[in-house]
Amino acid sequence: MPDITPTTRPSDEDLTRLLTHPRYPRSNGYDVRWVIENQMGPNALWLLEWLAPALGLDALRPCARVLDLGCGRAMTSVFLAREYDVQVTAADLWIKPDDNARRIAEAGFADRVLPVHTEAHDLPFAEGGFDAIVSIDAYQYFGTNDLYLPTLTRLLKPGGRIGIVVPALREEIDGVEPPKHLEQWWEPDFWCFHSADWWRRHWTRSGAVEVETADWLDDGWKDWLLWVDVVAEESPEEFHRTMARSVADMVRADEGRTLGFVRLVGRRK
Repeated sequence: MPDITPTTRPSDEDLTRLLTHPRYPRSNGYDVRWVIENQMGPNALWLLEWLAPALGLDALRPCARVLDLGCGRAMTSVFLAREYDVQVTAADLWIKPDDNARRIAEAGFADRVLPVHTEAHDLPFAEGGFDAIVSIDAYQYFGTNDLYLPTLTRLLKPGGRIGIVVPALREEIDGVEPPKHLEQWWEPDFWCFHSADWWRRHWTRSGAVEVETADWLDDGWKDWLLWVDVVAEESPEEFHRTMARSVADMVRADEGRTLGFVRLVGRRK
């Protein structure tokens, strides 16, 4: 791992080289400072690019309607509009629509991305109004409820797909204690992390979708660590720098034994 301590802080060109990833060619085309400044966790563009082929985004018709649920600072919404020529509803609870509207306009997609302030259980949209639903690093906070998926997928057209990527467990944890090597970092929120098999079962038994994909990102922990090491030094916000240092320590200690990412895609029946 290159040393990016403050005494050897990289230039924008160095950061671009460091974060250029063969697995994410579309994401490589985005300004690294823009991505760092607007991140709210793992690299959302990388995760969305991993999701895209399983979700069939390339096959969507131009101007298809996509709900980006838990969009954060709307980076993923801009990515969807730019890369796949779709109309995006950028829904989030924590980021004000005015803030996202400014960011979206600056990116040149004010006519293609609509920011909306809403909570995941109170979605003011018409039934069957979306061709696809996307959620990156958000669904785990509200979607583990057994009754949630059927209420969400009513917003999809019949045959429409929902796709998510979430921080996850390689295997489910027995008992009520985290793995010993993760105890010092473990937060109660982490119990919403689950395995690919758990998510497949959870969605299948809801009866709302046919699960088409439920898999683990190979070496995803290495991508996660690379990203948070950069954010820990380069984010303009102290909160995010502090959070990234803690996450980096945790991911480095784990080395993919427990933590990573799961991709899940379902088609509305």
